Amino acid sequence: MSIIVNATTREDKGKGASRRLRREEMVPGIVYGGKSSPESISINFHELTHLLDGEDAFTSVLDLVNGKNKESVVIKDLQRHPAKNIITHIDFLRVDAKHAIVTITPIHFIGEEDNEALRIGGMLNKFVVSIEISCLPKDLPHGIDVDVSGLEIGDHISLTGLTLPHGVVITSLQHGDIEAHDQTVVSVSEAKIIEEEDIEGIEGIDEAGGAEGSEDESSEGDKSEGEEPSHS
Repeated sequence: MSIIVNATTREDKGKGASRRLRREEMVPGIVYGGKSSPESISINFHELTHLLDGEDAFTSVLDLVNGKNKESVVIKDLQRHPAKNIITHIDFLRVDAKHAIVTITPIHFIGEEDNEALRIGGMLNKFVVSIEISCLPKDLPHGIDVDVSGLEIGDHISLTGLTLPHGVVITSLQHGDIEAHDQTVVSVSEAKIIEEEDIEGIEGIDEAGGAEGSEDESSEGDKSEGEEPSHS
């Protein structure tokens, strides 16, 4: 099922024009790439907000509809207001069915609830949550699934250990020196727990210190009393 984004061409440009658009509940944007020239557009704020509520908008080829024109695009960049957390500008990249695109896709960790090591207190360490991939538009995945259900304490999965959908490659592993770029994605380790005997040892040190201090104070008191001059 295709995701449709309705847009209109905008002629006015600049900060003033963008502010006017936002007052009219429109978000300025641009679509570029391919053989056509870049085009300034605007999108209804509420429609865009609804579109971006789901992850699919970032991992799908979208149909950008502007009047009678329809183009296949992907979201390339978003700008947000630093304080209000609203979209202030959006970039779309045109895609060609015959040419590979480079984009970021999320990693979905599955099977955590079935992992025995995690049930007995192990820790799941997620080092990578998204990766840059390259593929044809038709092969664009909604994410990369990583099954961690069988990992034991001390096990890990690296980039080369991921199961990728057909036609998808990880860009960082295409540079020749695969070993240098083969970073750990996820691992399982023992939980860091302070042993009960360590806590008792610390308490013992505190108690010993307190007793020693009291004994010193008592000795000093006895010494002072013993040295008090007699008045015979």
